[in-house]
Amino acid sequence: MEPLSMQVQPSKPAQRNQSRLSVILLKQGFFTVYKQLFMVCMALNVTGLVLAAKGHFPYARNRATLFSIVNILALTLSRNEAFFRVVFWLVVKILGRSWVPLFLKTCTTSLLQSVGGIHSGCGISSIAWLVYALVLYLEHRERTSLEIIVVSSAILGFLCLSSMAALPFVRHLHHNVFERCHRFAGWMALGSLWVLTLLIISYDTETKCYTNKIGSRLILSQEFWVTVTITILIIMPWLTVRRVAVQVSTVSGQASLIKFEGGVKAGMIGRISTSPLSEWHAFGIISDGKKEHMILAGAVGDFTTSLVTNLQTYMWVRRMHFAGLPYLVNMYDKVLLVATGSGICGFLSFLLQPCKADVCLLWVARGIEQNFGKEIKDMVSGYPKDKVIIHDTSVLGRPNLSYLSVNAAKDWGAEVVMVTSNPEGSRDVINACKVAGIASFGPIWDS
Repeated sequence: MEPLSMQVQPSKPAQRNQSRLSVILLKQGFFTVYKQLFMVCMALNVTGLVLAAKGHFPYARNRATLFSIVNILALTLSRNEAFFRVVFWLVVKILGRSWVPLFLKTCTTSLLQSVGGIHSGCGISSIAWLVYALVLYLEHRERTSLEIIVVSSAILGFLCLSSMAALPFVRHLHHNVFERCHRFAGWMALGSLWVLTLLIISYDTETKCYTNKIGSRLILSQEFWVTVTITILIIMPWLTVRRVAVQVSTVSGQASLIKFEGGVKAGMIGRISTSPLSEWHAFGIISDGKKEHMILAGAVGDFTTSLVTNLQTYMWVRRMHFAGLPYLVNMYDKVLLVATGSGICGFLSFLLQPCKADVCLLWVARGIEQNFGKEIKDMVSGYPKDKVIIHDTSVLGRPNLSYLSVNAAKDWGAEVVMVTSNPEGSRDVINACKVAGIASFGPIWDS
């Protein structure tokens, strides 16, 4: 059979140059699973707020602050790496069987990769409930204290700052601003939440004074236990932070290959940093599962470019690796993996380790050996040739990625396509697969 890369491909429709942000904001559709989860969270909370405000939900009216804290718990849990590593493992164990309907597997994959919608929806809802709680505090000023109002207002400010920093145009145009504001405002909100919880528990509405005898009140306080749970979830990943020795090599200044000790299972994502308090960066992990693992970081941003120009000997890592979308490859029988450029790093482990799924790889990149090195090329070359399609754009020109992906999926008989590319490339492949009736998944850029 003639290789797909050599076949005559239909040219892509002429399009205006689209910015990364415009694709993220405008071209992903209004009914993605991410947005549906966001709207479900908002609808449930708005319904609760309306019922409470009209007097039909007295429990919520009397505990509006608790409802805000519960939303903070939900948004924290939906981003907790330890929790979702367990969830992904369970899902693969339970659904990773040939007799399980494909529809159930793809629905589960869509849900798991879109939980950012819960994070966002609960974030906005926590602000709404806290505003409602403040209105009630001010309306019934005689039943609360000035300290409770002041601390509640401070938490509201931190939550608003964190949410505004996460707006797409801030997050993608000023990523460092987003990450630092989101992190530090979140920490300040957590610290203030502890102060608020202790104030609420120790304040006696009858005597209008604080009491030191709060032991029994703490045990019975729902706010206290929810805040304890939030704190544990936030601290847990930080307990695994370590400074480790690394070996960094670079080829032609286009990417850096960073090696670490210890084997890692296929489908895992690792976080690395040179400044652990201010920023962390996630990358797919390459490993044969034995003695070492590595990260391929393309020089496309400030951080990854600095890794090429300033070779590190030590880096900060989180020992707790988390399961990413590629981990769900193990849930299927036949999968086509589509990658462009350094996006290959999230998929290479499936070529190096035994894998339940039968995988085929389509990799589009420029100057494979020149830009990514002989080691990466050999990893791909060592996989059966009938399961690998490499399109070197320096030799074959820029392809129609959607065409290549759909045809490779049909020829291979893939149940599902997983793609790692830029926003436009991922969107085009997913849309083309949808038209062809093939399930496909890629990065959720609005999460």
